Amino acid sequence: MADAKVIPFDDDRSRGGSVQRPSRRRGTGSRHTGGEPAAVREVRALPGGEAAQEDVPVTTEEQPPQPSGRPARDDGMEQRVANGLAFLRRRLTGDYDVDDFGYDAELTEQVLMSLLRPVYEKYFRVEVKGIENIPAKGGALIVANHSGTLPLDGLMMQVAVHDHHPADRHLRLLAADLVFVLPVVNELARKLGHTLACTEDAERLLGEGELVGVMPEGFKGIGKPFSERYKLQRFGRGGFVSTALRQGVPIVPCSIVGAEEIYPMIGNAKTLARLLGFPYFPLTPTFPWLGPLGMIPLPTKWTIQFGEPIPTDGYPPEAAEDPMLMFNLTDQVREQIQHTLYKLLVQRRSVFF
Repeated sequence: MADAKVIPFDDDRSRGGSVQRPSRRRGTGSRHTGGEPAAVREVRALPGGEAAQEDVPVTTEEQPPQPSGRPARDDGMEQRVANGLAFLRRRLTGDYDVDDFGYDAELTEQVLMSLLRPVYEKYFRVEVKGIENIPAKGGALIVANHSGTLPLDGLMMQVAVHDHHPADRHLRLLAADLVFVLPVVNELARKLGHTLACTEDAERLLGEGELVGVMPEGFKGIGKPFSERYKLQRFGRGGFVSTALRQGVPIVPCSIVGAEEIYPMIGNAKTLARLLGFPYFPLTPTFPWLGPLGMIPLPTKWTIQFGEPIPTDGYPPEAAEDPMLMFNLTDQVREQIQHTLYKLLVQRRSVFF
């Protein structure tokens, strides 16, 4: 945009003895035709002459100044605030849905996953492999090793499926009885989609096409001493295999490295555990010696790998009652998880990095 030329005042007086005032100039939009505006004359003086006038738009009208110091309007922030208020309104009025097991999809998506995600991404820096081995639809049983003194590995596995699976699937974990008798923990577990580790619940979820996660080691896995880390305990009596056979769903082995070192369990106060009704009472290098600070897990680097699924839909219905077949399939799943654990440990350069 060309600026209008300013005609300076002179100290000299004209013949009439009065100061010569500059003539009032009109803009290009004026009806006055007695002469060209100064801006047009400047354009004509550019190389190219008349052609330059046609190519360069000229106006003497100045744009109004933009307000300074005023923050730009953030429509995204306004939308988030509106969504948050709508979420609170539904919570307060009870206008939300939960399934028969207590799973609250909206609360999980908006709140619980948002709380777990920083721990997953920033603290444990979880690396996920083989997520494509989880089916995009239909039921499947994910079987994983269990460790860490506190069952954080199940939660991290749940975030891994939720955030990385291309079909946006949600993992429903089977939990022990103790989870559902603890205050607060019981409610949060139900909201996250966890349910009791029993055959009836597992079969119903698988029959509805859900992803179901189970850790057959149970308390024997998370309560084992640090000296036995990454050595799989017994997988029970193979009840998860018979459940998968009855529903004809694939079994996906899952290996988790990094959870064993978050609370190195160097001792077990069994007497105190019996008094409190716990399966074990861990003694670690930091707990109970540092009090509440000792309950902060060490920031180890995690890797979660989902292995190739083991199909079960090719077996006849009566196969679920065959103890030899259940034993063989259980042993196959266990060996595959153990082999992957050893492979990941060999590849790992450091516990923390």
